[in-house]
This record gives sequence, C-alpha cells and structure tokens, in this order.
Amino acid sequence: MKQFLYSKHALFGLLGAIAVLTVVPVVTVMPAYAVDDIEGDDAPDLTAVKAKIDAKDYQGALAQLRDIAQDTQQADVYNLLGFTLRKTGDYKTALTYYNKALELKPDHKAAREYLGELYVETGDMPKANEQLASLQKLCPAGCEELEDLQKAIDTKVTK
Repeated sequence: MKQFLYSKHALFGLLGAIAVLTVVPVVTVMPAYAVDDIEGDDAPDLTAVKAKIDAKDYQGALAQLRDIAQDTQQADVYNLLGFTLRKTGDYKTALTYYNKALELKPDHKAAREYLGELYVETGDMPKANEQLASLQKLCPAGCEELEDLQKAIDTKVTK
C-alpha cells in the first residue's frame, strides 16, 4: 500500500511538471533588422536587389522588384520599388508604391523616410514635414530614418 502511495505522488508530481511546462510561454527571439531589411519570415530575399540599388543600377533593381511584386505583397518590396522609381525620376509611380507599403505596414519607418524625401525633392514641404512628424512619433528616442529625413528637409530649407 505504501509503494502505491509513493508512485501515486510521483505520478501527480510528473503531471504537475508537465502542466507547468505547457503553460509557460515560449519566448521567441526575433533578429534585429536594418532600415531596409526584410521584416518577416515569409519575405523574399532582396539581397541581389539591394546590391543593384547600392551600385545605382536602378533599372536592374526595378526589373527584379517588379518580378518579386508579382508573387508577393510585402511592404519592403513596395518601399524599394518606390525608392528605385524615385531615383529614376518617376515620382508619381514612386508615390503609389510608398503609399502601398504604408497601407500594408503604416509604421514602416523607411517608407515614411523615403516618402518624405520624395516630397522634399518635389518641393512639397508641408507633406515632407507630415512624414517627419510621423517618424517622430515612431521614433521618440530618435532613429536613422528620422535623422536622414530631417537632414533632407534642412538641406532643402537652406538652399
């Protein structure tokens, strides 16, 4: 009888440990991303596109980005489409892609920065300042995107 009680207590102890382990939340550590890095597991690899952008091969980057955009709706893809189009001077289409990126991810800091830069380049300073205000809310302690847009605005104002 005593042996049965010990095994009964051991069983309850084991069941208790299992219950605790199944209730404890699992913490997943997500890697940090840079300004234009992909933000999700399902995001396409944009390494080759970024290399073309860095080399100022905007037409080559556009061709790749358009192919990728046919297969996926992802804020980073649309943001980079907007960026490359802006760099080629196609502000109207760039604006469409920045807005699409922000529709998918309203707190996309790089899209806010680049959209603000588009407004600076086209002389729409009130809208550039709206994007700056959005970045100030997203980055109360400051961030690279906020600093870069502020520099673009300051440069335009002093010219």
